[in-house]
Amino acid sequence: MVAAVSAWRPRVPGVVEVFHAHFTDHAYPMHVHDVWTLLIVDAGAVRYDLERHEHGTPHDTVTLLPPHVPHNGSAATPGGFRKRVLYLDASVLGVDLIGAAVDGPDLRDPVLRQRVGQLHTALTGPGGELEADSRLTLIGERLRSHLRPQGPRGPAESVRRDPVLARRLRELLDERVLEGVALDEASRQLGAHPAHLVRAFSTAYGIAPHQYLTSRRLERARGLLLGGLPPGEVAAASGFFDQSHLTRHFRKWVGVTPGRYARKSAVR
Repeated sequence: MVAAVSAWRPRVPGVVEVFHAHFTDHAYPMHVHDVWTLLIVDAGAVRYDLERHEHGTPHDTVTLLPPHVPHNGSAATPGGFRKRVLYLDASVLGVDLIGAAVDGPDLRDPVLRQRVGQLHTALTGPGGELEADSRLTLIGERLRSHLRPQGPRGPAESVRRDPVLARRLRELLDERVLEGVALDEASRQLGAHPAHLVRAFSTAYGIAPHQYLTSRRLERARGLLLGGLPPGEVAAASGFFDQSHLTRHFRKWVGVTPGRYARKSAVR
């Protein structure tokens, strides 16, 4: 029985599919994927076989299943399980890591678990591509460090200050407030690895690039709302995908919806 299933393909390079499901008594037969499967379980637990070894996925674990390797899956708890899955292509993780993933598919890493959950949130609607790109870059980096000898926080995640690069990225974001910029495009234009770009900016300014861009857009939106422009027009004029995208971020950052903000400001 399936309580709920949703699947979609976001406009984020490297993510082939996002899949959310709540299963009670469904069991997957042995099967394979030609992409990587990154799985987190939000409720219940899953048991599965991979390369003739049994594994489990409690809620605090991140499971990484490699491509081309058969596996199955079923509920390990009476109430079934609720899971969120990302299917990732070889641009995120290379085939050279398949063997290591077979040896250790279940990763107990609270930081990684949190980042994967944040990425799923960023992928729930259009307009969050820069955030999703940034989070996926750091997730891929951390997964690779798990699958290589240096451990979950190796040299790849060390903080390297690069204020000049951070300033150049800020200037690029300032130039592209309305249309935005993809992380891979910024990486090519500035000649820096995407992960280093994100870390350099965050270290220099104490805020991630996507958060900086969103805050610039919100400042513009507030000014337009105070000028009497309707929220639907404000969204397009300030760089948001649509009014719901504006409302989601406006409520989170300002505490009220754009419409209520405009009405309350108009009565003064």
